[in-house]
Amino acid sequence: MQLTTSIRSALIAGAAATVLFTGATGAVAAPAAPSAAPASATTHSPYGQLRPLVVLSAERLATGDLVAAAKWGTGGPVDDPAREQEVLRAVAEQARQLGADPAVTVRFFRDQIEANKVVQRGLHRAWDADPGRAPTERPDLGQVRKEINRINHELVQALADSPQARSAPYCAPLLTAAAVRVRHERHLDALHTGALARSLRSVCA
Repeated sequence: MQLTTSIRSALIAGAAATVLFTGATGAVAAPAAPSAAPASATTHSPYGQLRPLVVLSAERLATGDLVAAAKWGTGGPVDDPAREQEVLRAVAEQARQLGADPAVTVRFFRDQIEANKVVQRGLHRAWDADPGRAPTERPDLGQVRKEINRINHELVQALADSPQARSAPYCAPLLTAAAVRVRHERHLDALHTGALARSLRSVCA
């Protein structure tokens, strides 16, 4: 029996799951697995619907480096409950406007927030251990948050555009294939690879 492209990709991508999610705790070379999911997949395919969620999540994680630098040396905590609630209220309202599920959206963004804090805490630990690696300039947190808000907006749209892919039985392996590809493209280290996995935890129904 001939397999469809999506199912074939899902089966091949299953092997990549081990590389991404078990390799997150140590330095692991970027695998060749990304070629399992075709780069030419259309935005209408399950892979094409899931990839923007991974790309944007990686973009959002990159802002964690800037937030960490902005908070470094201030004595302020990584956790910011007021800001987190502001983000969750905003994305829930956008989801309602798009006809998407606000509860699903909020759950996804809780993961995004926690993943960003994984990056911040990891960097602070590294800078504590080796002050020579610590940033010498403090980014404008207000400007960084504007960028985060932009990415949040696009992430809510990507969630609203992908309900079928996220509820498909082969969502997890396709999502992992997309994550491995993005990890390879962005040369993510162990810290950011682990955070990316954390950020995608609730994508698949």
